[in-house]
Amino acid sequence: MQKKIVFNFVKEYTIISLGDLITAMAIVSFLVPYNIAAGGASGLAIVLHGVINLPVGVWMYLINGGLIALSLMLVGVDFSFKTIYSTFLLSFFVDFLDRMVHFPIYTGGDLMLATIFGDIIAAFGMALAFSQNGSTGGTDIIAKFMNKFLSVPLGQGVLIADVSIGVLAGFKFGLNVGLYSLLAIILNGLAIDFLMRGMEMSKQVMIISEKNDLIADYIINKLERGVTYIPTIGGYTGTQRRMILTIVRRRELSNLLHVIRKIDPQAFIVVGEIEKAYGEGFSDIKKF
Repeated sequence: MQKKIVFNFVKEYTIISLGDLITAMAIVSFLVPYNIAAGGASGLAIVLHGVINLPVGVWMYLINGGLIALSLMLVGVDFSFKTIYSTFLLSFFVDFLDRMVHFPIYTGGDLMLATIFGDIIAAFGMALAFSQNGSTGGTDIIAKFMNKFLSVPLGQGVLIADVSIGVLAGFKFGLNVGLYSLLAIILNGLAIDFLMRGMEMSKQVMIISEKNDLIADYIINKLERGVTYIPTIGGYTGTQRRMILTIVRRRELSNLLHVIRKIDPQAFIVVGEIEKAYGEGFSDIKKF
C-alpha cells in the first residue's frame, strides 16, 4: 500500500513537471518572440515585459507570487501544494529556457503559425498538468477575486481576465498582435478542453454472454478493473442472465473487445462514453 502511494505521488508530480516544461517551451519558442499574450500569467507577463524590460519569467514570478499573497490575505483561498508547485515551476521553466538556455525560437515570422502551434503545444502541456490536478495560477486567481467581490462566476471571471489581457496586448503591441492574442486565448481554451476530454474519457461496457465468468476473470485479473453483475431478463425470450457492467479506459477497450470476441463471438456488447469516472483506478473523488 505504501509503495502504491509513493508511486502515485511520483507519477503525479512527474506528469505535472513534464506538462509545465512543455508549456514553457511553447511560450518561449512561439508566443514570447511575437508578443502573443494568450491569457494567464504568461500573457500578462508578456504585456508587462513590453512596458518594463524585465524577463518574462521574472514577471511571472512577480505576478503569481503577488496574486497568491493577495488571495491568502483577501480571499482566504486554501491553495494546495500542487497549485503552488505547478505555478512556480512553470515560471521557473520559462525563465530558465528564456534566459539561461536560450531555447530555440520560431523565426518564420508567421504570426498565425506561431499562434496555432504555440497554443496547441502549450495546451497539451497544460492539459497534462491539469490531469493531475495541477494549476498554472494566473487568471484562475484573478477569477477568484472577481467571484468573491463582484459575484462573477469563476468560468466567466477567467474569460474576462484572459480577454482583458488580449486587449492590453492590442494597446501595447498594436491591433494585429491584439487580435492574434484573442485568437490564441480562444484556441487555448478549446484545445485544453478537447485534450482533457480525450485524456480522461472512459468507456462504459455492458456485456451479455453465456461465458460471463471467463470475461469477468479477464477484466478483473488482466485489466485490473472492477466488474458488476446486473440481473437481466430478455424481453423476447424471457431468459434470465447476468449482464457484466465495467468501466475501462479508452485505450483498454480494443483489448477487451478482442478478448471477448475470442471467448464468445456471440456476446452482445454495448459501449458508451463516460466523460469522467471517479473511484479505484480512475480519478480520486477527494481531489475533485
